[in-house]
Amino acid sequence: MPDSQLVLDLTLTIRHDGHGGVADDLTEPAGLTAWVRQHLPELGEFTADPVTLASVRELRAAVRALFAKAVRPGEPSPADARRLLPELEALTRLNAAAARVPVVPVFAWDAEPLAELRPAAPAEPAALLTATLARAAITFLAGPDRAKLRACHAPRCVRYFLKEHPRQEWCKPSCGNRARVARHHERHRSGQS
Repeated sequence: MPDSQLVLDLTLTIRHDGHGGVADDLTEPAGLTAWVRQHLPELGEFTADPVTLASVRELRAAVRALFAKAVRPGEPSPADARRLLPELEALTRLNAAAARVPVVPVFAWDAEPLAELRPAAPAEPAALLTATLARAAITFLAGPDRAKLRACHAPRCVRYFLKEHPRQEWCKPSCGNRARVARHHERHRSGQS
């Protein structure tokens, strides 16, 4: 999975709940376990515990704060607008998580030469998870896809997305429909006053 998709999927564990509020898919270790098994199958039969859940939630808060910075001068996601971490704290959390598992370059030459980064020593699954997510966030935030990052401002949406088309304004078509309906109702309400 590309780094940009992995880090976006992590931020999307905070979402609209369908009833006007915000839902968090990572409130219990079971939620993190399911998310990791779906998004990082290379971690095998990973099972989250409360400590790992807390570290991933802290990392996610840092990533969402840095996403809010990345979409400036646009507004951050409504889910984050009033509770963003200070930028320095977000950077410190992100870098600390990435450093939890040192990596070394490894070169292999089977059919084709291949260079990749691998853990310098065996790592516990929890440290490997947070380091992997943090490195994906760093790669995304330092890469060219960051310029396409936007916060969706459709009614009730709290998602970040990558703007893939010049006219794209929302994360998905249903958000565009909600935004158009809300504008229509606002125009008619304003016109009747």
